[in-house]
Amino acid sequence: MLIEILLALCLLGALVVFVLPDDYAPVGALVASLFPLVTSFLMWFGFDGSGNAFLDGGTLAYETMVQWISVGPYAINWHVGVDGISMPLVVLTTVLTTLAILTAWTPIDERRSQFYGLVLFLETGLLGVFVALDFFAWLVFWEIVLIPMYMLIGVWGGPRRKYAAIKFFVYTNVATLVMFLGFAALVFGLGDAVTSLDMPAIAQAIRAGELGSLGGVGPDTLKLIAFVAMFAGFAVKVPIVPVHTWLPDAHVEAPTPASVLLAGVLLKMGTYALLRFNFTMLPDVAADLAPYIAILAVVSVIYGAMLALAQQDLKRIVAYSSISSMGFVILGLVAYTEFGLGGATFQMLSHGLISGLLFACVGVIYNTTHTRMVGDMAGLADRMPVTTGMFIAGCFAYMGLPFMAGFMGEYFIFQGSFAAEFAGSMVFTAIAMFGIVIVAGYLLYAMQRTLFGEFRLDTDYTIGRAAFHDVVPLAVLVVCIIGLGTAPDVFFGMIQDAVGPLLGGGA
Repeated sequence: MLIEILLALCLLGALVVFVLPDDYAPVGALVASLFPLVTSFLMWFGFDGSGNAFLDGGTLAYETMVQWISVGPYAINWHVGVDGISMPLVVLTTVLTTLAILTAWTPIDERRSQFYGLVLFLETGLLGVFVALDFFAWLVFWEIVLIPMYMLIGVWGGPRRKYAAIKFFVYTNVATLVMFLGFAALVFGLGDAVTSLDMPAIAQAIRAGELGSLGGVGPDTLKLIAFVAMFAGFAVKVPIVPVHTWLPDAHVEAPTPASVLLAGVLLKMGTYALLRFNFTMLPDVAADLAPYIAILAVVSVIYGAMLALAQQDLKRIVAYSSISSMGFVILGLVAYTEFGLGGATFQMLSHGLISGLLFACVGVIYNTTHTRMVGDMAGLADRMPVTTGMFIAGCFAYMGLPFMAGFMGEYFIFQGSFAAEFAGSMVFTAIAMFGIVIVAGYLLYAMQRTLFGEFRLDTDYTIGRAAFHDVVPLAVLVVCIIGLGTAPDVFFGMIQDAVGPLLGGGA
C-alpha cells in the first residue's frame, strides 16, 4: 500500500495547500512535500523487486492489483508497482518537487496557495506515470500532468506566457492522441490474447508473437505503424528534433519552479514511455529502425547544442541543452545493450538533477539581477559567490566532469552504444561524443561572460548574496550530483537488474 499512500499524500497535500492563506502556503507546501519525499525514501530503502515489471518473471515491489470495471472485452484494473527502472524516477520526482517548492519562495508573491497546490498536484500526476501498470490509469496520470503545468506557465509565467502555455498544451495533447492510436492498434491486433489493459500482459503477449492482423494489415506492418505512432507521440514529450520547438518557449516563460520540474521530471516521462512501450513491447521493430532512430538522436545532440551556442538568454541556453542531453538518452535506448539501456535510464536521473540545478541557479540570478541576458551582466562571482560556485558545478556536471553524475551517465551510454550491433553505431556514437565539445563551448562562454571579469550590470538593482532558502536547493542538488557520480550503484545496480531481461529478444 506504500504507493497508494505516496499518491494520497501528494493529493492530500495539494488540497490542504489550496485552502491555506497565501502567507502560510510556502511553508505549508514545503511541509506537505516532505511526506511523499520520506515515503519515497522508505520505498527505496525497502525495495525488493527484481527483473523487469513488464516481462514474465519480473517481481514488482509494492504491487497492488484491484479489479475495477470492464469496458467491452477489456478489464480495467488498479495496477501499480515499481521495478528498478521506475523506482529511481519516483525518488527523483519527490526530491525535485521539494526543492522546486523552495525555489519558489522568492519569486512567487501572488496566488501562492494556488501555485503551491498546483505543484503538489503536478507531483501526483508525475508519480502516477512512473508507478501505473494499467494503461487506463497510466493515461489518466499522463494527461493529468498537462493541467497543472499549463496553469503554472500560463498564470505565473513571463510576458508571453499564454502563447507558451497554449503551445505546450497543443503539442503534447496532439502527441498523446497519436500515441494512443498506435497503442490501441496493438491492443486490437492482439484480439483474444489479452483481456485487460494491463501493460505487462500486453507486452508479454506481443513479445510472444500473439499479435494478429487488424483491418487487413498484417502483424509486421501493424507493429511498424504502432511503433512509429507511439515513437512520434513520445518524441514530442522528450523532446527530440524536429518536434522540440515548444520546449524553449515553455522554459523561457515558465517560473523557475516549473522549469525545474519540466526539465527535471516531465521530460523523463517521454523517455520512460519510449523505454516501456517502444523498446520493451516492440524490440524487433526497434532493431529494424535503429539506424534511423540513431540519426534522430545524433541530430538532437548536435543541433540542440548548436542552438544553445547561439543563445543570449541563460534560460534558453539551458533549455536547448536539455534537447541535446535527451538525444544521448535516445542513443542509449536504441543501442539496446545492457549499458545502453541502463545508461539511458541513469542519464534520466543525471539530467534531472543537473538541469534542475542549472534552472534553479538561473532563477536565483534572475531574482537578484532581474535579467537573464548574458550580455547584460558580468562579474557576478564577486557579488554572488555561493550561487556562482553552484552554477559552475552544474555546468561542469553537464560537460561530463569525472565524479559527477553527468560523466557516469554519458560513459554508460557511450560504452553501450559502441557495442551496439546496428549499422554505423560506432560512427553515430563518435559524432554524438563531439556534442560534448560544443556543450563545453557554450557553457564556458556563458560562465565567462556572466560570472567573471569586471562587474557590470545594466540595471539599478543592488546585487548581493542570495537568500539562504534560495541557496539550499542548489547545495542539495550539487551534493546529489556528486554523490550519484561517485557512487552510481546506489541506483545503477537496480537499473541493470531491470533492463537485463529486455535483452532476451522478442518475437
